[in-house]
Amino acid sequence: MPVRSRRLSKLQTENKKRLRSALIIICCVFLTSVTLALGLHYIIRYIKSEFYFCDQSLAFVPIGNACDGKLDCASGEDELNCVSSLRINTTYPVRLMGESLILQVFMNNKIWSTVCADNWRTQHTRLACQQLGYTQSPRSIQVPVMSLRPDLQTAFSVVNNEGQDASASIQSVLSMGDQCTSGSVISLSCSDCGEVVGEDRIVGGTDTTIESWPWQVSLRWQTQHVCGGSLISTRWLISAAHCFTGKTKELSQWSVVLGQTYLTSSGAVSVESILLNKAYNSVSHDYDIAMVRLSSDIVPGASIHPVCLPPYQLSVMEGDDLVVTGWGVLQENGQLPDVLQKATIPLIHRSVCSNASIYGSAITPRMLCAGFLKGGVDSCQGDSGGPLVFLSSRWHLVGIVSWGQGCARKGLPGVYTDVGQLLNWIYTIMEKYP
Repeated sequence: MPVRSRRLSKLQTENKKRLRSALIIICCVFLTSVTLALGLHYIIRYIKSEFYFCDQSLAFVPIGNACDGKLDCASGEDELNCVSSLRINTTYPVRLMGESLILQVFMNNKIWSTVCADNWRTQHTRLACQQLGYTQSPRSIQVPVMSLRPDLQTAFSVVNNEGQDASASIQSVLSMGDQCTSGSVISLSCSDCGEVVGEDRIVGGTDTTIESWPWQVSLRWQTQHVCGGSLISTRWLISAAHCFTGKTKELSQWSVVLGQTYLTSSGAVSVESILLNKAYNSVSHDYDIAMVRLSSDIVPGASIHPVCLPPYQLSVMEGDDLVVTGWGVLQENGQLPDVLQKATIPLIHRSVCSNASIYGSAITPRMLCAGFLKGGVDSCQGDSGGPLVFLSSRWHLVGIVSWGQGCARKGLPGVYTDVGQLLNWIYTIMEKYP
């Protein structure tokens, strides 16, 4: 018995040694594999950040040469997927007016008419919303004509009784009329955008959560946060044109992170197209607006949800509270925060902001100012392209963070692109690229 016990003990010892050796080998192989995988990942990441790969000719060209107007790849694919510009010279023929969202159409290319509720059907609601770039939750209600402002009662259009094909445009089923027999007109709501969530840095701002501002997105260039943006539909977001200047225009370098409170979060979505307003002036900052189309539709939820575009003639007065959000630096030339920031700032009247002692003639009709003339609270670097929103019945995107002298300086408030002045351009793009 004692001899057998010693033999078993020796075998157990040898087995333990073999097991230990095997584990060491497995760990070494695993660590080597992980190291190689990480190394390969960073090598690929570096190559993608520095070079564009020509699929057809199997060649690399410097990333700076992509989208430069020259065909560096043999088949020219380096010029196919690029940031582009678009100018709109026509009047978009459908619009919503005021906080009541009264539907108007531009009839016969010469007159705006308010749409009567006479013969209005569900299919007409869907068609009008589709023209405005929305397919989610279209709905309409009837509003008494007598409750309208006088300027909305000067011309009317009515659904024809002839049953025209409603597949083209809402104008195709309407004709001009002298009055609304029903005594009511159409108020249109095309999505459940801008829903209010209860919540009471940006310079002088406070920490917040994405669930309170679920339209806020982070635009990434080569995985690094560059600008903010605002989701306006399940496929489109709005940002500032200046975010895309001075960097490669090749689309694969850009991505979008949605639904995240923390700037360090991953999970970026690729982009299909980036369109700048062709009238954008990088010196004057005029027409500082861009639209980004995601590569696929997003599914709205608590942390990802579009903001409403403002109706025409939305009543926002001097001193009204607006909210700006973003991951911009907390002080001029400072560091980016980890957490989404928000600040409440008042609208400043155009006449004040364009005073010679502030910004003078630099303020164009496509700009608005918001902030405190005493300074202390403002958007800053990294907030560019992000939302400036106003709450009426829902949150409306009234501005895009654009420019300013410094951040939160006394007498130099933030300047924002006035979204209400560029709705024609926005809606045309949403219809042109559904």
